[in-house]
Amino acid sequence: QQRDKLRQYQKRLSLGLERERALARQLLRDGKKEKAVLLLKKKRYQEQLLDKTENQISNLERMVQDIEFTQIEMKVIEGLKIGNECLNKMHQVMSIEEVERIIGETQDAVEYQRQIDELLAGSLTEEDEDAILEELNAITQEQLELPEVPSEPLPEKIPEVSPIKNRPKPELVAAS
Repeated sequence: QQRDKLRQYQKRLSLGLERERALARQLLRDGKKEKAVLLLKKKRYQEQLLDKTENQISNLERMVQDIEFTQIEMKVIEGLKIGNECLNKMHQVMSIEEVERIIGETQDAVEYQRQIDELLAGSLTEEDEDAILEELNAITQEQLELPEVPSEPLPEKIPEVSPIKNRPKPELVAAS
C-alpha cells in the first residue's frame, strides 16, 4: 500500500514539475527573472524529493521480496520439521533390532531353500565332476576333419568374360 501511495506521489510531483517549468519559461518571457529563478529552485527541490521517493520505493520493494522469501523459507523449515517427526515415528515402529531379525530370518530361509534345491536336484559327486572334466578334455583334443585340398595346380589364365550378359567368349568355351 505504501509503495502505491509513493507512486501516486511521484506522479503528482512529475506533473507539478512540468507545470512549474512551463511557468518559469512564461515568467522569463514576461521579464520576471527573479520569480523564474525562485520557481526553478522550488522545482529543483521537488526533483530531489522525487529521487528520494524513488529510493524509498526501491527499499520497500526489496523489503517485500525479503519478506516473501522469508515466508518461503519458513514453509520449507516447517516441511522439514514435519518430515523429521514422521521419520522419528517410523523409526519407533521399526527398530534396528527388528530389521536385523528380519534380515537374519530371510537369510536363513534362503539357505534352507538352497539345501532343499540341492537335495531335489541330486548334487554331483567328486567322481561325477572328474568324469565331466575328462569328457570335456577329450572333446577339445579331437581334431576337426578339414576338407581335402585339390592337388592340381591352379589355372594361370582366367577366362575372359563377354560383355553381353556376362557369358564367356565362345572360343574359350570350346577350348575348355
